[in-house]
Amino acid sequence: MNICHVVGARPNFMKAAPVLRAFRAYAGIEQFVVHTGQHYDFNMSDVFFQQLEIAPPEVNLQVGSGSHAQQTAQIMSRFEPVVLQRKPDLVLVYGDVNSTVATALVCAKLGIALGHVEAGLRSFDRSMPEEINRLLTDQLADLLFTPSEDGNANLAREGVSGEKVFLAGNVMIDTLVRMLPAARQTIAADLPEQFALVTLHRPSNVDDPEWLDELLEALVTIGQQMPVLFPVHPRTRQQLAARGKSLPNSGRIRLMDPLSYLEFLGLQTCATVVVTDSGGIQEETTFLGIPCLTVRENTERPITVTAGTNLLVGRDTQKLCLEVERVRNGSAKRGGVPPLWDGHAAERIAARIAG
Repeated sequence: MNICHVVGARPNFMKAAPVLRAFRAYAGIEQFVVHTGQHYDFNMSDVFFQQLEIAPPEVNLQVGSGSHAQQTAQIMSRFEPVVLQRKPDLVLVYGDVNSTVATALVCAKLGIALGHVEAGLRSFDRSMPEEINRLLTDQLADLLFTPSEDGNANLAREGVSGEKVFLAGNVMIDTLVRMLPAARQTIAADLPEQFALVTLHRPSNVDDPEWLDELLEALVTIGQQMPVLFPVHPRTRQQLAARGKSLPNSGRIRLMDPLSYLEFLGLQTCATVVVTDSGGIQEETTFLGIPCLTVRENTERPITVTAGTNLLVGRDTQKLCLEVERVRNGSAKRGGVPPLWDGHAAERIAARIAG
């Protein structure tokens, strides 16, 4: 069997890496990786791939940035010749980026079997481009590997045959478990005893000038309760620079350049609370048992709210600051680790395909 793994951004590599490794246990499995180049990431150096124990992609489509339509169209036109030449028996896609849905469309047109890892997640907010990608990919996929039971329920409600759906667990947790020892070695000795770790990048937060100003004011307030460590996403920094704004950088708010996966994971393990709008971080904090306050009105990962440590604060800075105070006082929401988030999801996926 010849398997093609398609990735478009650094988080996709984190999800694909354990699956690639899991297939090595099976004779007769050939596999190759196609990177669409949807997101260029300077942190994806040789060291990055060495840490993940995978080889750099054999094929890079070098699509680059552009509108959603431009990216999707370019990925489709550049991916089609690759699969026609290399003739994979199965294409595996990950997550919900434009590369995922573009690949799914090509495979559907050519009659190539498609597997979706991280299937069934829903925010029920179609203003999010990722939600459209998720919905379409899951309708086209032949095998759907869900990270949690809510994914199975969503797919059943949408009419996807249960024979196609397999509850595998969370492959991102596989990578976290594997990388945790190395991440802990990156922790600086001078970290505050208590601190809030902040990451903001979604357009709904950083592209709205008035709301972004409110968020920054909230961070100043939080900084009065405990130090704030804020790795500033390039998109956030760009939005502020375009308006001639600057972030407060003081002893209480420490602005940082974007961090590698290992460095950020190391900080998460020590954080008192994490404030974020990232989907993956909601999962990581739930596994680590770290309180997470998500600055969004909804989440495609509700298991982190119902079973984990995540709490949605929406567009309510007063609630955000109040919940940080609750964490500091030891009265934060508590949670557990969802079933099958055990570091072996990729092994279950490989066994289902190769077995």
